[in-house]
Amino acid sequence: MANVTDIAKCFLYLDDANEGDGISNLKLQKLVYYAQGFHSAIFDTALFDEGIAAWAHGPVVPELYHAYKQHGKNHIPMPNDFDRNSLTDDQFELVEEVFEVFGQYSAWKLRNMTHEESPWLNHEQSADEIPLAEITEHFKSRIN
Repeated sequence: MANVTDIAKCFLYLDDANEGDGISNLKLQKLVYYAQGFHSAIFDTALFDEGIAAWAHGPVVPELYHAYKQHGKNHIPMPNDFDRNSLTDDQFELVEEVFEVFGQYSAWKLRNMTHEESPWLNHEQSADEIPLAEITEHFKSRIN
């Protein structure tokens, strides 16, 4: 199983490789959330172990947020230590597909999209962790 840092670095790598506009912490959080959701729905297993919480601006992996919070609203620089072999081929392909579909959107567009989805809506008042089973169920409904 990958860890959330590997997944985040993969998104940053893909953005750089595709000459993207850059990824802020807010946008990265949403991309990681979508990757976890689709992976768990398709493969019936988590992509990473770290939990996802329902924060004010949508789903957030707290550990990942704190790792990149020093960048504020700015784009996170491409890490020089991304190892493609840290992900399996299936994991890399899924992250790549999530990037192709959702990476085109702004951080605020992604934030607003997650605010319309049941996993965040069901936990926004308590700002607690969203159970993976709930995320999986929501994303299974999106792929069927």
